[in-house]
Amino acid sequence: MYNVAIVGAGPAGIFTALEIIRLKPDWKIILIEKGAKIEKRVCLLRNGKKTCPSCKICGLLCGWGGAGAFSDGKLTLTPDVGGHLVDYMSFQDVENLIHYCDDIYLEHGATEVVWGKNREEFADIERAATLAELKLVHSPVRHLGTERSLHVLKHMQDFLQDKIKIVNNKTVDKLNIKEGTINGVTLNDGEIINADYVVVAPGREGADWLSKELIKNGVALVNNAVDVGVRVELPAPVMEPITSRLYESKLIYYSPTFGDEVRTFCMNPNGEVVSENYNGIQTVNGHSYADKKTQNTNFALLVSKKFTEPFKEPITYGQHVASLANMLSGGILVQRFGDLLDGKRSTEERIKESIIKPTLECATPGDLSLVLPYRQLLSIIEMLYALDKIAPGVASRYTLLYGVEVKFYSARPKLSNELESKEIKNLFAIGDGAGVTRGLMQASASGVHCARVIASR
Repeated sequence: MYNVAIVGAGPAGIFTALEIIRLKPDWKIILIEKGAKIEKRVCLLRNGKKTCPSCKICGLLCGWGGAGAFSDGKLTLTPDVGGHLVDYMSFQDVENLIHYCDDIYLEHGATEVVWGKNREEFADIERAATLAELKLVHSPVRHLGTERSLHVLKHMQDFLQDKIKIVNNKTVDKLNIKEGTINGVTLNDGEIINADYVVVAPGREGADWLSKELIKNGVALVNNAVDVGVRVELPAPVMEPITSRLYESKLIYYSPTFGDEVRTFCMNPNGEVVSENYNGIQTVNGHSYADKKTQNTNFALLVSKKFTEPFKEPITYGQHVASLANMLSGGILVQRFGDLLDGKRSTEERIKESIIKPTLECATPGDLSLVLPYRQLLSIIEMLYALDKIAPGVASRYTLLYGVEVKFYSARPKLSNELESKEIKNLFAIGDGAGVTRGLMQASASGVHCARVIASR
């Protein structure tokens, strides 16, 4: 019998454990993670394999640290971006949680440097963005880099190793709920874990499982906006005037044709484009390192669209769009912006003639217009032209567009301000997989918040 069972060892789950142990050092805590320990996580594609083998459990997404372990570790130090915690508490409370979590990251080895603190230093960028009808969100960022991120997560794992029970390489099959109260979980091998409280933090990779499990138990879900888009790759000097001062710029644009929100996400100066495998569906992402540099910069352009009733399956919708790219390309599809505008598919010859060498070599040249819905595709094109006004060269015919990038955090259960299910007592849902957050820092903060609530009981 455990006091708390935590599902998922991403930042939300890890920070839940860290805070409960601080407040209740004698409590029995179990943390269940479907992937491996941080030091045993392996991605064959990152280790030199030419194509993604579509592993049953993706080593890039699953394991200690979650999907963010191999990312470039950008900690956004503002409530303005990275999630929906302000829906559950005041802006000041979220800000306090973020600063608290930031201190914990520093204790475990995070770098001291924070980008974009002084707004006056990039006032000219903000002015240029305004003139281009772009909104620049002030978002100071602590950048770890993939190497440092792994070091920090390993330090947290080692710190918790003898304080809680950590179970790796096992998945939670179902939530054990009786008469409106959760009393534990059942693992894929049939083992039953009994617990007074259950915190589900399965990350984006586990979002589909969580949605289905909650629906099965009669829990109502709220649709977030569906985020579908592309990963843009271009020569690093194009974005250097911005990235040299902000590292990551959060830019929001409302497309003139449809009025949909398009935003930049996860900017990686001198980084690389990577492939991820979500339960057999390959999507695209980007990383950057503290020490290893490429000649390119990449970032996502995501079109956020909130659908109305009777639509109830935002995750399935995102999976469907991504699967179309997989069907046409055998994995990830890449197209030059100029080819897209000319209405023709990119070929290996055209890619080789470009001034940009793709960092994701296994991507297949093709035609994104056969994959992305017209509304999203046109909004992305309009956003690229807007970005070109503040960073000339973004809308170059050689700019590479990889598809599809989808964020699987589109459905969330109805939660109280304590992040507890309004329908299932003692069940807490946090992090990206629950649709509550969409970034490392707010995911961490959601873990601290629910841990404090549980400890207070």
